[in-house]
Amino acid sequence: MTAPKRVLIVEDDAHIADLLRLHLRDEGYAVEHAADGDTGLRLLESGGWDALVLDLMLPGVDGLEICRRARAMTRYTPIIITSARSSELHRIVGLELGADDYLAKPFSMLELVARVKALLRRSDAMARNARLEGAGLDAGGLHIDALAREVRVDGRLVELTPREFDLLYFFARHPGQVFSRMDLLNQVWGYQHDGYEHTVNTHINRLRLKVEQDPAEPRRILTVWGKGYKFATPGEDR
Repeated sequence: MTAPKRVLIVEDDAHIADLLRLHLRDEGYAVEHAADGDTGLRLLESGGWDALVLDLMLPGVDGLEICRRARAMTRYTPIIITSARSSELHRIVGLELGADDYLAKPFSMLELVARVKALLRRSDAMARNARLEGAGLDAGGLHIDALAREVRVDGRLVELTPREFDLLYFFARHPGQVFSRMDLLNQVWGYQHDGYEHTVNTHINRLRLKVEQDPAEPRRILTVWGKGYKFATPGEDR
């Protein structure tokens, strides 16, 4: 029998934590809860977690520092940040530090559970693909090491957020295939929600800034007007 996925909740609001724990356990996950940042960090460093649900504003070590420390660890743990800090700045900082997703409070428990499930499905799929790719994937001057989750552009290491990496890796594995924004939400984010399509545009724009020589004239991640986006095939012109 397969062991249940382990989810760590770091949340100082007891009511929210109890609801999260109840809903996630109903889905068959093994759940632990830490009510402050110091305990959360200690549990995180004990290892073996499949997902982390992390509040930003915590007693002791804050959520951003926990996120930073999580991304310095060898094992990759998917992270969803939940916080009353709904400003664009805090969302961007959390994502830049390596969070996979962000939900502003108040949020739907059902949506949070759906996003955890999506992250775990995507993490499992990425691990399978990484094992299949073996030595890595080379495409148009890009080298993608799926096991180390590293990307080099013309030999230069570039820093990508987890979602940017997943998006680029997905594109590179399907050169020439056109994907709509909803396709990408389903395949890369793992869910489809009306109103989230702008998230795809934002991530593609940020990704182009990092992997294109001229982001205004992209040669790798191309826009197919009226349809979506595709990764250029070798030798393809815009």
